[in-house]
Amino acid sequence: MDIGCGSGLSGEILNSVSPADGGPHVWVGMDVSASMLDIALQKDVEGDLLLGDIGQGVPFRAGSFDAAVSISAIQWLCNAESSEISPQGRLSRFFNGLYASLRRGGRAVCQFYPKNDAQRSLISSAAIKAGFGAGILEDDPGTKNSKLYLVLAAGGREGHSDITGVVKNMSDVEIQDGRRTFRTAANEEGRRRSNKSEITRKKEQMEKRGKVTKASSKYTGRSRRRIVF
Repeated sequence: MDIGCGSGLSGEILNSVSPADGGPHVWVGMDVSASMLDIALQKDVEGDLLLGDIGQGVPFRAGSFDAAVSISAIQWLCNAESSEISPQGRLSRFFNGLYASLRRGGRAVCQFYPKNDAQRSLISSAAIKAGFGAGILEDDPGTKNSKLYLVLAAGGREGHSDITGVVKNMSDVEIQDGRRTFRTAANEEGRRRSNKSEITRKKEQMEKRGKVTKASSKYTGRSRRRIVF
């Protein structure tokens, strides 16, 4: 599951994982922004998409997912638009729903940008209260490029829910942002796929999966002229 999937960029990376590395992965994306999901639909991403607010919970059957990823989304759960909505309540609903939707032994990694130490503690505490074994990995600490990763384990065998040691052992790991290189590759791939035969193949794949696609026409796959006024 891709939490706060936006335009589906992380999902495309999941699709690109080779069979030798356990891929490609089947994924579902969830986001509160209809406009970002519309971009994902226009790109014909392979994953299924759900419009929803994670602060209201994660509406999937128990044990539906092996793992979850999230890029720059969960810190927004700390924002309360009114006095009737508390950050604690939104965080609780999200992490409880996420814990239920993961199979026991499942993992989740959430990159996030807390506003301060209090927000960082609020988020990690909510995850632990939901039942997760939790640890925080910091990349480039003390710099403007610093990134925090909340690493979560959803139970599993007795005595294996504490993952503090796992996070400590990752202190020497060099974190690479695969999305950056993937953008360049995706642009090249997009140009390659902008032909009628490739578009038709994608539509056939989607129809086999029960999705509704637009009917092809003589304009399908044709390059559009740019008109400058």
